[in-house]
Amino acid sequence: MSKLNDLIKELCPNGVEYKKLSEICDIKNGYTPSKSVYEYWNGDTVIPWFRMEDIRINGHVLNDSIQHVTKEAVKNGKLFPKNSIILATTATIGEHALITADSLANQQFTYLTIREPLKPLLDVKFFYYYMYVIDEWCKRNVNVSGFASVNMEGLKNYKIPLPPLEIQQEIVKILDKFTQLQAELQAELQAELELRSKQYEHYRNELLNYGQLSKFAKIMRVKLGDVIDYEQPTKYLVESTEYDDEFAIPVLTAGKTFILGYTGETDGIYNASVENPVIIFDDFTTDNKWVNFPFKAKSSAMKMLRLSKKGEEVTTLRWVYLCMQCIKYTPQDHSRHWISKYSELTIPMPPLGLQNKLVDTIDKFSRYVNDISVGLPAEIKLRQQQYEYYRDKLLSFKVISD
Repeated sequence: MSKLNDLIKELCPNGVEYKKLSEICDIKNGYTPSKSVYEYWNGDTVIPWFRMEDIRINGHVLNDSIQHVTKEAVKNGKLFPKNSIILATTATIGEHALITADSLANQQFTYLTIREPLKPLLDVKFFYYYMYVIDEWCKRNVNVSGFASVNMEGLKNYKIPLPPLEIQQEIVKILDKFTQLQAELQAELQAELELRSKQYEHYRNELLNYGQLSKFAKIMRVKLGDVIDYEQPTKYLVESTEYDDEFAIPVLTAGKTFILGYTGETDGIYNASVENPVIIFDDFTTDNKWVNFPFKAKSSAMKMLRLSKKGEEVTTLRWVYLCMQCIKYTPQDHSRHWISKYSELTIPMPPLGLQNKLVDTIDKFSRYVNDISVGLPAEIKLRQQQYEYYRDKLLSFKVISD
């Protein structure tokens, strides 16, 4: 850091020049070659074609893609050149990657390619790191007209710093080393968290094991459908497509994504307070989540599970939920599983007092493992926040004085 400070004092003591993104880069949209043209997708598929899945699976510096197309699929025979940035400007906004090969990407992405006259003035890896700042700007500047997209005129006019190349390269060295250390630490913490999670699952499953419970008392088993009623979330569907983390109400969707975003709508909210929680059940994958907060729903492709009148007499919803986590059930088709199959599965039903003791014990351990405010998850989040803070500080410059 002392070397960087010395360079700034020597090379740009009065600040640095900022230029519009459109002055620095050629900005063009990605596209999807027609799926109906066989020869675009079959045969000699040698052209990388990037999607969001590539970033999710393989990270933010990419030299190859999961899917490929043929040369015939390339418009006018021109690929986007290597060392371009792809920026998600629709759908999952605020993600980017440095692409180190000539390529294509789908229409979710906008290509940013440094113009030839500017290449001697801008290190592509410095540009890649600065894109994290632009990611945050994109998330705050979204046009919503049926489908969320970044304000492209604003993006083109967004100004980025051009410190002397020697300073850029020094910042890249610092951030490369910092990123590697951060990744190693994150991997260690994540491995520890996964170990604790496995311990929790083993502990929970042992406590809820039918054979183990039989040691305490004669335990009956009941069908889930006998103690649970369900409701489709039709009355609680969200209308707006505008989601923002500043809004208060989460929008739930079926499956592992779960929280799709946050809405500003104030009507038609299901208030799943602590006294009135529900289990959100994905009818197709049977994935399920415990919900004890107000929410709206994205679609009716899920069910809200609550205790039936009979269930209220013999159990608690939390007990049912924990038992559902121990069920080994893999859907074999795409039918709706609650009515036809899943509700027919059975869970142990010990006396209510024993249920409450076991739930209390399991939840205490779960909070230690999973609660973002304590333990390892909090450490992981803190480390990421520290990394982002120092990265953004390194990328902040005083505007040059006239």
